[in-house]
Amino acid sequence: MVFEDKMITNGEPEEEEEEEEEEEQDMVDPLETVREKCEQTEHCVHTRERLEACETRIGSRSETTEECTEELFDFLHARDHCVSADAQPNLWMLDVSDCWSGLDFAKMLGPVP
Repeated sequence: MVFEDKMITNGEPEEEEEEEEEEEQDMVDPLETVREKCEQTEHCVHTRERLEACETRIGSRSETTEECTEELFDFLHARDHCVSADAQPNLWMLDVSDCWSGLDFAKMLGPVP
């Protein structure tokens, strides 16, 4: 039926969708922010240049078995190493007791034999 195919709205659902889209656009993944910062370091720039040179070399050939796997892994390793070093100080700020405060270990472990 025609009536079932049409939804009668007073404009509210469209506004809610727009608000959700705006909120999604405002959210920034902190990991991506740190990765972008790390990609600017000297070591990451060097490994990225090697990766891009390899990709250019491969792209210029019509037939090749060469891949840029090693260069890609080198770049990702350098970036991830930087990210982990950047994140390490923040991990010490966590209060572990907050994570475990709601757990009852006696119930979890059961009776002691």
